[in-house]
Parts: sequence; structure tokens; C-alpha cells
Amino acid sequence: MTTTPTPTPAATTAATPTPAPAPIRALSASRTTATAARVLRQLRHDPRTIALLILIPCVMLFLLRYVFDGSPRTFDSIGASLLGIFPLITMFLVTSIATLRERTSGTLERLLAMPLGKGDLIAGYALAFGILAIIQSALATGLAVWVLGLDVTGSPWLLLLVALLDALLGTALGLFVSAFAASEFQAVQFMPAVIFPQLLLCGLFTPRSNMHPALEAVSDVLPMSYAVDGMNEILKHTDMTATFVRDVLIVAGCALLVLTLGAATLRRRTA
Repeated sequence: MTTTPTPTPAATTAATPTPAPAPIRALSASRTTATAARVLRQLRHDPRTIALLILIPCVMLFLLRYVFDGSPRTFDSIGASLLGIFPLITMFLVTSIATLRERTSGTLERLLAMPLGKGDLIAGYALAFGILAIIQSALATGLAVWVLGLDVTGSPWLLLLVALLDALLGTALGLFVSAFAASEFQAVQFMPAVIFPQLLLCGLFTPRSNMHPALEAVSDVLPMSYAVDGMNEILKHTDMTATFVRDVLIVAGCALLVLTLGAATLRRRTA
């Protein structure tokens, strides 16, 4: 007579399906603000990063003003554009390195093992650096307009708005490219690939309509081009124009799109 073997405890355990983890919502206000508060606490103990974020754009604008000391109109023509470009560059650099440091140190992996979604993490970083971007843009705009004598036809508040959106765009780009860098050195190397082409094609050095048609077509899809166009609208018009609204919406939309892509490509650990 053949007997049926009794299943071993190990076999019974193996046959039992592992319960699926509870789903995590894509975005939570409480988790986002907690992440932002943690990032700000870390930055508070890093005075060099704070100095780079807040003071460097002001120092660069100050130097630029007196480089063109004999030609104030030149400063008026490019100062507003650089008021948006400098915050974008500094926020891109600091954000990409800070996010990569979280991943290489293992902090990111520990955070994502908690009930924290990728969207919460990216939004928390964007909120923390966005607060710094507000301070940075306000100081740089105030220095340019009320100390260095930048002559703008439109409202300085619109100038501040574009500068802030540029800083947020730099934050979004920094968060996005950090997913593709394996070291802080590689994160810095992304600057020539991501920032410099936009700097050359944004219309700062020559009107985009004077470029080769192929380069003009490329510039039409780069967000920095619309940031410079928005600044130029403020220089020329007293009121808010439809072109200015279009430029602002494009820059804001690009920042939101890049943040979404950053959340989608976020990895726990750098290989």
C-alpha cells in the first residue's frame, strides 16, 4: 500500500504566496513636507552649499555690472537674461550633486524602503530647493534692480517670477540628470551636455532668428530660450503680454515635466 507523504513545513511555507505590499500613494503632502524639512535640516549644516546657492548669483551680477561699467546699456540688455540663467545653473549643479550623494551614501535606499513614494521624494527635494530658489531669486533681483540699477520697463515682480521659474527649472534638471550619474564628478560633467547648449542657443549672444535654421529649430524646444524671451518681454513692455504668458507657461511646464521624468527614473542605488 502506498502512503501519501505529509508535506513538510518548508514546502507548506514555500507554497504560501507572499502578501503584496500595501500600495503607496503617488504623492502625499505630509510625506513631501517631511522630506523637504529633512533636506533643509541637512543644508543648514552645509554653509558652503548655502553660500553657493544664495550668494554666487549675486556676486556674478555684481561683477557683470562693473565689467560693463563704461556701457550701462549693455548691462541692461543682458543683465535681465543672466538674472534668470545664473540661478538655473547654480540650482542645477547643487541639486544634481546633493541627490547623487543621497544615493551613493545609501540614504536614498533606506528612505525608499519606508512608506515613501518616488513622487514624495522628488517633490520634497523640489520643495526644499524651491524655498532656497525663492530666497536666491529675490536677493538677485533686488540687487540687480535696486542696487545695480538694472533698467527694466516692466514690473520687477515679473522679473522675479521668471528668475524663480528658472531656478525651479534648474532644480528639476538637476534631479533628473542625477539618475544617470554614477559619481559626483559625472554629475558635474552633465553641465556641458545639458546647460551649455541651452546657454549658446537661448538668444543671449545673438537673436535666435539670426541663427542657422537648424539651430533655431533646436532652440525652439529648449526651455532656456523661453526664459530669455520672457525676460526680454519685461525689458520692452510695461504690461504683461501674451508672449510673456506663453514663455512663463512653457518654462513652468518644462520644469513640471522634468520633475515627473525624474520621479520615473529615480533609482535607489547607483550601480
